[in-house]
Amino acid sequence: MTNYFATVARGLEPIAAQELEQLGAQSVRPDFTGVHFVGDQALLYRVNLWARTIFRVLVPICEFDCPNADALYRQVQKIAWEDYLQPHNTLAVNSTGGSQALNHSHFTALQVKNAIVDQQRHKWGQRSNIDSQNPDLLVNLHVNQNRCILSLDSSGTSLHRRGYRPAVGQAPLKETLAAALLEMAAWDANLPFLDPMCGSGTLPLEAGLKALNIAPGLHKNFGFMTWPDFDEQLWQGLLTEAHHSQRSHLKTSIAGSDHDPDVLAQARSNAERCHLADQITFTQTELSELEAPADKGVLICNPPYGERLGSPQELSSLYKTLGDIFKQRFKGWTAFVLTGNKELAKRVGLRASRRIPVYNGSLACTLLKYELY
Repeated sequence: MTNYFATVARGLEPIAAQELEQLGAQSVRPDFTGVHFVGDQALLYRVNLWARTIFRVLVPICEFDCPNADALYRQVQKIAWEDYLQPHNTLAVNSTGGSQALNHSHFTALQVKNAIVDQQRHKWGQRSNIDSQNPDLLVNLHVNQNRCILSLDSSGTSLHRRGYRPAVGQAPLKETLAAALLEMAAWDANLPFLDPMCGSGTLPLEAGLKALNIAPGLHKNFGFMTWPDFDEQLWQGLLTEAHHSQRSHLKTSIAGSDHDPDVLAQARSNAERCHLADQITFTQTELSELEAPADKGVLICNPPYGERLGSPQELSSLYKTLGDIFKQRFKGWTAFVLTGNKELAKRVGLRASRRIPVYNGSLACTLLKYELY
């Protein structure tokens, strides 16, 4: 059994912990922007393939004191890097966190890289090349005060990049946050789902992937695939299992609408890429003309709140319209509004039955729940 660490967005640690437990992780322990857990190699592969709410799975290999850059270099050189990397393999190093002595992430990563390639030169007379985009081995260093944790990144590119969304709107919601919002809303595939301000379609697409039990990492390449201990047979077995567990049809409707035809074209393109084009409905609809597609369901929307799109003054009427439509046309539904502006939220004109703190990137937001009777 191996210790792992999943990195997550701030505030999503409990949801990610629950998801990891459902995937079979043991000794699950949430931490700040991450979750510690224990499992075998099959679990490492399964989490990368199936996790919807985490960014990366790190495999810690060493923890040590590093009061300065020289100490960091010496500690990294103590590791037998031939166990993980040969000179013909490419390398990249990421650094997060910091201390008083190690306060520049690029310089800190450079120290780690130098220690690794200097060891290779001494042992073989040659060294790995750096590939920042698609390395064979991605090393992660996290610095907290004078303590460092050195890990191997099993995920490669961040898991929120499902591979279906080259087309995004002006202020896209990360796929991991969209998946977490669906969990917060307690939405399940038996209930109709609607996002009336869907932009490039992230919320409906994540709902579709979940409802059809499609593994979000099905079409990705992961960092662990180029590791010396990669088990191709184990991985292919997990892929086969994932394909067999997919559902072919939705139990009920999943839809998105928006007033902007350009972003709807992006949403449809994204749906094509994740093979949901014939399952999810995207329609061009003005908010004022919105109608409930069923007598009950779950609505989630992420309207602009003046940070990246629009101004609070311009958006005031939009929030009022949203509240009016909820009251008049969505009786029997449960609606959720993600917003980072308390004054705009008041313009909805409805009493929220629940207020859930959420971070959208670095922005402190609230997910407001409205039960519409």
